[in-house]
Amino acid sequence: MDYKKTKAPTTTVPRDLQELERGTGNIYESIMVLAKRANQINAELKEELNQKLQEFASYTDNLEEVFENREQIEISRFYERLPKPTLIAYEEMKDDQIYFRNPARDRK
Repeated sequence: MDYKKTKAPTTTVPRDLQELERGTGNIYESIMVLAKRANQINAELKEELNQKLQEFASYTDNLEEVFENREQIEISRFYERLPKPTLIAYEEMKDDQIYFRNPARDRK
């Protein structure tokens, strides 16, 4: 998924607990689904950022001078401005874009 085009807010806003309960019927279970999805999103974003920053990596042992690359700084700032993974996960759940299942419920 392209997280750069998400419509998730960049700031924290109060949420309605009844809206959280709608997806699973249990607030705790919904929060756990959101937490797991946020961890997945965070891992994907971190991997993508590391790949982009790897292009600027210097493998020489030069302790005298560490210069700042403007492009590298801009990439880092862009990723800092993205909404937090928890907010992206919440938007995905609100839009019914998250698939989840409970194996304990499936056995019954």
